[in-house]
Amino acid sequence: MRKILPISLRRWRRALAGSLISIASFPVFIILDLLDIILCFFFRFVDLIIEGKSSSSSSSSCYCWRGGQSGEEEVSASLFNRKNVFREVGLHTLQISSKKIFFEEISLKKMVGASSSPRWSDCRCPVCVSWMEKGDERLHFISKEPDQANPGMSAENVIFLHGFLSSSSLWAELIFPNISRKASDNLRLFAVDLLGFGKSPKPGDCLYTLKDHIEMIEQTLFNSFPLESFHLVAHSMGCIMALAIAEKYPGRVKSIALAAPPYFSGEKTDQSLLRWVVPRKVWPPLRFGASVMSWYEHLGRTVCFFVCRFHTFWDWILMVLPRRDLHFLAVDLTKHTHHSAWHTMHNVICGEGKSMDRFLAALAQSGVPSLVVHGSDDQIVPVDCSRLMKQRFPHIDLQVVPGVDHTSIIVGRESEFIADLEALWFSSIASSEKTH
Repeated sequence: MRKILPISLRRWRRALAGSLISIASFPVFIILDLLDIILCFFFRFVDLIIEGKSSSSSSSSCYCWRGGQSGEEEVSASLFNRKNVFREVGLHTLQISSKKIFFEEISLKKMVGASSSPRWSDCRCPVCVSWMEKGDERLHFISKEPDQANPGMSAENVIFLHGFLSSSSLWAELIFPNISRKASDNLRLFAVDLLGFGKSPKPGDCLYTLKDHIEMIEQTLFNSFPLESFHLVAHSMGCIMALAIAEKYPGRVKSIALAAPPYFSGEKTDQSLLRWVVPRKVWPPLRFGASVMSWYEHLGRTVCFFVCRFHTFWDWILMVLPRRDLHFLAVDLTKHTHHSAWHTMHNVICGEGKSMDRFLAALAQSGVPSLVVHGSDDQIVPVDCSRLMKQRFPHIDLQVVPGVDHTSIIVGRESEFIADLEALWFSSIASSEKTH
């Protein structure tokens, strides 16, 4: 029989484990701080040699040289104020001096890039640059038309938004083929690749703010299809965008379903959200990897160079492996540029995470049926986030699924997830028909 420890002892063990992780994390992140500064000089030199451009005309400029706020409302302060021990003790003076030698002072818009073309460290395969060759800057999307609408019942529209480092494949592979006959007959489904991800455009002159993402969704779907009303389904980071759309179009959203939404508690500034979402800790491994990619611009670019720049090679490796059921998820991890992922992480998750209360208050006021599904074992966005959301906004229907994490809240339990979605969709449709 398993021995149950007293609460005080469990708390003591957790506190001890947390202290040991913090002690182990300190020297690791000191080394990473130094390495990121070294890579900063390396990339600036190589960018100048290969691209033959100064920072005023290149998309390769970094945020190491600036401190404080950008002065632009949509741009997250977490881009500028990331902690680095060596900058704080004086190495920033050396950086500034070298900057005066090689680069002129430039505006924010120029700093993040005046060219939409890929950098030398970005992938240039036919798939990744197809949007440039076609001259089509709309998002890539996958749609499924209703098979046969029932008489007297018009087709309902459903828009699916994926999370960070994912794509429309999440929905097209797992949800679209498995919906019920009733849903297949009466629903029109849209799944987009968000700006900078999957097969969608990845411009180098974009800041990838929430506004940029929403405008591209509008340009791609709202301006091309008669979406007078629609349901929203989103996972992880996509939940922020779904809630922003619901606030902007309260009369057109008929229901909203959120899987593992990143809702944050406590002080809500860009920097505090960065520390909360990706604390500088070496454990658990997923959090450590996310913290490296989010805190270190140049380390992140180096990882993207090896993982994304040569993704066709990794795709080939994955194709010869015997297990291929999660193949599209692995491929999605490589279908972005460092520029698009870096700015989306900071400007959407950190920059707009503090807006969630406003979005949810507007949702509550509109009376839109709202479902939140969260896994009890989620290490990326802890389930306590959704529990707090439920406390503050009681109108939300919260379902906590035991034993699943951030990805398996959908992957591996498609039938249950679809059943929840269809119950939400058709109950909101029935309620709307009674109202009218």
